[in-house]
Amino acid sequence: MFSGIIEEVGKIKRKFSEAGIWVIELAAEKVTDGMKPGDSIAVNGVCLTVEGITGRIIRASLSRQTVEETSLGGIKTGTFVNLERALKMGDRIGGHLLAGHVDFTAPLRSFYKQGRSAVIVGLTLPAKFRKYVVERGSIGIDGLSLTVAELRNGDIKIFLIPHTVENTNFKYRKPGDILNIEVDMTAKQVEKILSSRNREKRDDGEARDETF
Repeated sequence: MFSGIIEEVGKIKRKFSEAGIWVIELAAEKVTDGMKPGDSIAVNGVCLTVEGITGRIIRASLSRQTVEETSLGGIKTGTFVNLERALKMGDRIGGHLLAGHVDFTAPLRSFYKQGRSAVIVGLTLPAKFRKYVVERGSIGIDGLSLTVAELRNGDIKIFLIPHTVENTNFKYRKPGDILNIEVDMTAKQVEKILSSRNREKRDDGEARDETF
């Protein structure tokens, strides 16, 4: 689990295929402290398993699903990425809980600076995920916990404060870049619970009807 508070911006040093599996190596500073193989790390919001550490270089493999369903499949050497280590029990959660399991990707249609701040405009939600997103609610974008400022016809608008711009890879973002999006998992869990209850009530009602 992650909190959506980026610890540092790393850089993809290598991406290569090994025995039919894509592997990335990325350079980092802070997150490598105390890190060991088997640890989890969020890379642009995608939960990966650390397979090896050499100095300040982290190595991780990409599953076929990760390649097909996240921006890491098309990521290039030299790309700057948001990094966050997995939460420890007792950590403060400054953002909101993120699983590191990307729901969908979306292009950054419009992104502009306002002084030291910035605004994301026109990031479109697929129809099946719109019910999980609300104005003033939380959403994960490239592993970053952000607040939805406006929601209109499936398009969201988000304001970024100077600290966010300066300390995440949004400093380097431009229109057309592909972003990893994770909606609030709590909303999906509540929906599943309510759906199960409704189904149980319906099945129970049908069973009673059959007794007459």
